[in-house]
Amino acid sequence: MARTYRALAALLCYPTDALQAAIGEVAEALAEEAIVAAPHRTAIQTFLNELAATDIYELQERYFALFDRSRTLSLHLFEHVHGESRDRGQAMADLITLYRDHGLDMAADELPDFLPLFLEFLSLLPDAEARTMLAEPAGILRALTDRLAARNTGYSAVMAALADIAAAPMLAVSDIPEEDPDDLEAMDASWEEAAVRFGPGEAIDGCGTDRLRNQIRAGQRDARQNATAA
Repeated sequence: MARTYRALAALLCYPTDALQAAIGEVAEALAEEAIVAAPHRTAIQTFLNELAATDIYELQERYFALFDRSRTLSLHLFEHVHGESRDRGQAMADLITLYRDHGLDMAADELPDFLPLFLEFLSLLPDAEARTMLAEPAGILRALTDRLAARNTGYSAVMAALADIAAAPMLAVSDIPEEDPDDLEAMDASWEEAAVRFGPGEAIDGCGTDRLRNQIRAGQRDARQNATAA
């Protein structure tokens, strides 16, 4: 199980020469553990072939255009469900503690709700527990899958595989409305509105798996209510 989550995490990280060199290992890990269903592995293999054949600078430009220019495709899970900065800061503090309790060390410049890092954490858990944890942000994974598919990018194959493992419902959950990826001024304003203050002032209280699940679920309920009200 560990290799599958790590392989999918690698594919969602900023592309590098090292990733291109490891494409064969990624395919091998997915095939060996067979956690990802065959149709999704086929789609991911097409994406892997694209990664191998494309110039690294072009891959990096595509990644930036998708994930760094648009909040709607943010790979930070709590961005999609915590509208208030204090709520998100507390949720991230809890997640950091959960990671540390399982022996996962973070770099100083990493945010704990970054999806590839969350997948790295899942690789440390037993199979059943990892699947249960991945199911908590299932609605977010569905939203990201749909939005990536609408942009006709190979990253949608990776996200669809994760949504499938998480048994994600067809109902997508994201508090971030769709936006025009070419409207840079609107996106800048959107990021400013969602600024998060996170640091020593955010207390860590009673962190644990159940608390994390409750925070994600609460955010999902708020997102559904906002969508209904709209």
